Amino acid sequence: MEYNVAIADFINGMNIEGFYVLSAAAVKRSANGKNYLAATLSDSSGSIEAKVWDFSGSIGDDEIGKIVKIRGEVGEFKGNAQLTVSRIRFANEQDRYDISALVPTAPIDAAAMLEDVNYYVSTIDDADYKRLAETVLSRHLESFKTIPAAKSVHHGFLQGLLMHTGNMLRLADFLAEQYAEVIDRSLLLTGTLLHDLAKEREFTFSSLGLVTDYSVEGDLIGHLVLGAMEVRETAKELGIPEEKSMLVQHMLLSHHGQPEHGAAVVPKCAEAELLSLIDQIDSRMEIYAETFETTPAGKFSPRIFALEKKIYNHN
Repeated sequence: MEYNVAIADFINGMNIEGFYVLSAAAVKRSANGKNYLAATLSDSSGSIEAKVWDFSGSIGDDEIGKIVKIRGEVGEFKGNAQLTVSRIRFANEQDRYDISALVPTAPIDAAAMLEDVNYYVSTIDDADYKRLAETVLSRHLESFKTIPAAKSVHHGFLQGLLMHTGNMLRLADFLAEQYAEVIDRSLLLTGTLLHDLAKEREFTFSSLGLVTDYSVEGDLIGHLVLGAMEVRETAKELGIPEEKSMLVQHMLLSHHGQPEHGAAVVPKCAEAELLSLIDQIDSRMEIYAETFETTPAGKFSPRIFALEKKIYNHN
């Protein structure tokens, strides 16, 4: 029996016992009329489909994303690895396991990245934009330091939003100087900082902090509009001029670039245009980075939905 083996290291025929995250689960009925549990188990190294035959229990939506202890055997089904589980239970307070081995976390020094973010905010010259940035950030600070930036497409790990925003602020600072004749640096940095903070309200999260689904307001309204609404309300509280408030709102509403990509409006000022490009650069490069982890050198990846193509790993 092998204990707490990383999923990426599973080998056909290996007997496994250990702690993993229950990422998805549904009770189904087999051809012989008996219930079974179809599940996905994951850790920081990857995920695997799992089956629990003759399953007599039930799984609630609030239990998805929790840690389970399992015992099972690694096999194969239609060319893909599959774990046949003989025993499964939810972890309890007496169990000991390494959270960092189970939950994917951003490959960053989080304290240093937050320090960088605070530095860029401190260098916003315009007093109104700076007050707006500091106020909205303070209201989201705890979630900003920990939550993923997405459910799965890019930066879908703990501290993903911090990593994504920090990377974007670095690009925004550089490009604001490069195009100083057309870019208001204070406006660009403010919009960049605030563009995804409403994801705290757009998603629901597991007890481990990972995104499990969209919230009701996330599904019905979305983080672009939620963020713009918060900017509008906060700007009014702070007495910030209407035009400045509208410009920041516009940046949040248009940062996905085009309506088919989720934008409420298309970018119509230079800072909004640049923000949408910076967002695309960082998100797409992260997709490449995550895809390369499972694509051998000299091979093409499967088709990637978010990029609408397969990509080549030449490294």
